[in-house]
Parts: sequence; structure tokens; C-alpha cells
Amino acid sequence: MRALYFERHGGPEQLALGARPQPAAAAGEVVVRLRTAALNHLDLFVLGGMPGVPIELPHIGGADGAGTVAAIGDGVPGWSPGDEVVINPGLSCGRCEFCARGEESMCVGFRIFGEHIDGTFAEYVRVPATALAAKPAHLSWPEAGAFGLTFLTAWRMLITRARLGAGESVLIHGIGGGVALAALAIARDAGATVIVTSSDDGKLARARELGAAHAINYRSADVAREVRALTGKRGVEVVVETAGQATWMTSLKCAAKGGRIVTCGATTGPNPAEEIRLVFWNQLSILGSTMGSRREWDAMVRAVDAGRLRPVVDRVLPLERGREAYERMLTGDQFGKIVLDVAGAAAGQTGPGEP
Repeated sequence: MRALYFERHGGPEQLALGARPQPAAAAGEVVVRLRTAALNHLDLFVLGGMPGVPIELPHIGGADGAGTVAAIGDGVPGWSPGDEVVINPGLSCGRCEFCARGEESMCVGFRIFGEHIDGTFAEYVRVPATALAAKPAHLSWPEAGAFGLTFLTAWRMLITRARLGAGESVLIHGIGGGVALAALAIARDAGATVIVTSSDDGKLARARELGAAHAINYRSADVAREVRALTGKRGVEVVVETAGQATWMTSLKCAAKGGRIVTCGATTGPNPAEEIRLVFWNQLSILGSTMGSRREWDAMVRAVDAGRLRPVVDRVLPLERGREAYERMLTGDQFGKIVLDVAGAAAGQTGPGEP
């Protein structure tokens, strides 16, 4: 099968398009013929090499994907060849104490497609049947391949961990990235007031069109001061943190008394400055979050299926231009998900950023 893969760690120059062994379905598994797959920041980290995370080489990246059922292993009810499906990127053992209580993303053997095992930047991928959901019929193939990881991550962050309620306010840093846009959609669906930041006025304008109540350019304004002014000096109840080092102190300053800062990543660095007095004096809760459980996956997919949530696609590129897709991700210029058209299924279904 054709696949986008790498044999050594580094930058996009290490990526190659070539033949890799086609997977076969074992018991309890399904082989999916990919139509589309989407990039995440995780793919950049995996390509560059992640300390403490052994990655068998050659390696195929990609956590997100959508396609059709191509083959079914023994003991798999409910699916037939040709069924249109989307893939839950998280894999759990199903046996440990965390899995037993429905917290699969805390599994002691938790893995993610494209990180711990070969992923979706290929014509075929083998997945446990439990990792599949029916493709929401109203979504295009690029949209279907774009929402899995980021919407699941943002759903757990806001709905489960931060327990976001209607009427609360949310600050989202760096609007334009996948998790940030998913968080905007989920927060608006929950009835929250959303404040977003970016250094790009065009991205801020588009975020307003998607429902952001306020948009702040962090290059020209003091975000903490602006947030305090917008909230009557109170601050926001919830801060969505994905950047880490560059935004952490701002997040602490923007959170209201009793506020919650929920973090799922550190794209700008893992060791930020800290002001502990802000944490204890304002009685802040710092909440870590990773991916989501099957229960959360099911709830999120139902919300997408009902039309309450919809992913934003930046652009669609053929698999042959995978290196270009990685390079665009590195620039940070995207607004929404960068999607790879694996099987020519997405012709004419480009995102608004596609020239």
C-alpha cells in the first residue's frame, strides 16, 4: 500500500511516499481503507522524536482518519465491508483498573495512532472494531477525517475536566489550531461566552464569525488586562491551555477566583514560569487532560452527528504533498485542520484556505 512515512527522525525532509506492508485484520479488528486523514501538532512531535517515547522505524504518522471498512476480523459484529467510518485515535488495553471504570484515556497502556503505532497517513490502517464510529452523513470526507483527536481532546477538557457550564466565560489561546477551534465550538454549544487570542487579525475575524464574543491580538494588547476589562475585573471561569510556556503566566492572570485552567499540551515548551501565589490566593484548579474515554468519544460524535459541532478545514492536499502539509503545520499559518486526501475522495472539497 502507499503510505507517507519516515525512517529517521528530523524535519519534513525525512518524509517519503512509498510502499509499506498492507495490514490484515486479526480477531476483533477491522481494516479501514482511508479516504482522508488530518495532521495534528502531535505529528510534528513524532517526526522530530519524542524523549521517552520509543517509536519503531520506519513509521507512518497520522492519528485522525475516515474511510470505508475494507476487511473484518473474526468476532466483529455490526460492521460490513463498505461502511463509512471515522476512527477514535486512542487505544486502551480494556483490562486495567482505569479501563474498568471507563477512563480509557488514563489506561496504563494507552496508545495513540501515529504515535505509538503506525497511523492513518496510508491507504489502509488496522484498528480495533471498538475504535470505529459511523461517519456523520452530513460531513464531507475532509471534515470527517479532521475532527477525531482535537474534538475528543477538547470535549474532555471542557465538558468532563473543567465541567463548563452555561453562562460561564472561557479564554482560548492561539485560535486557529485544531484543539482551539474545537474548544470554541464546544464552548459555544455549552452556552459559554468565549474570548480568543491570536497574533493574526484575520484569524480573530474568522473566530468571531464562528461565535467568539471577543478577540484579542496578543501582539498589540495585554491579554490579561483586556480579559479583566471584558469580565468586570473578575477574569474567566475556564482557560483552555495548549501552548504552555508562552501563555502560562497569562493564563494564571486571566483566571477568575476559583477558576479552572485545563491543559492538554505545551506546543511552545513544557517548562513555563510559575507564580504559585496566584494559584493559592485565587484558589485556582489546574487540570490536566489527555484525549478522552469511549464514553466521551460517543458523546462527542453524537454532537457532531446532530450538527451541533463541525470541524474547520484549512485546506486539503493529496497524500503526495504530505511534506508540504507538514511544512504548513510548522508555520502555524493554518486556520483549522490540514487534511490529506489519501484516496482522491476529496476532490473539490477544499477548505476555505485552499487556493
